[in-house]
Amino acid sequence: MSIVYKKALRAIPGKPDAEKKYYPELLSMGKSTDLDAIAYEIKEKSSLSKGDILSVLSNFVEAMRAALFQGHSVNIRDFGVFSLSAQTEGADTAKECTVKKIKSVRINFRASTSVRPSMAATRAGDRMEFIDLATYLKNLSAANGNEDNSDPSGGDSGSGGGGDEFIDPSA
Repeated sequence: MSIVYKKALRAIPGKPDAEKKYYPELLSMGKSTDLDAIAYEIKEKSSLSKGDILSVLSNFVEAMRAALFQGHSVNIRDFGVFSLSAQTEGADTAKECTVKKIKSVRINFRASTSVRPSMAATRAGDRMEFIDLATYLKNLSAANGNEDNSDPSGGDSGSGGGGDEFIDPSA
């Protein structure tokens, strides 16, 4: 399946008065994948039961959370590093710099090079294909037997060559 994108008209970041330009914006399609779906995929590729896999993954999440909340980063080889960061407020003096200056805490993830997306990937399993939302909707409509040629994105409804295709997240 291709990765769907839409053409979003926006001002240049940091320059709201500048002329707006179109930027490709990647869309997530349908529901997000959950732990059950991941466990099922792993089950299909191993001799473990789905229940065993769900138990291990649930315990993994608890252990990772505990390590993060103890101030450690969590480095999962060939996957990436999880760590905490905080949004804070500055203080004029060291004495005023207290925990009250921490406004929120986030979990960060830095992917390892083995899972990081690459536009130049040559292996079939690693290659990413993109489709413009209008083209995706047109193809979906044709597959369902509807020949509606309207373009919901307001752009060129033709494929225009170059694999410029798009997907609707509400589909």
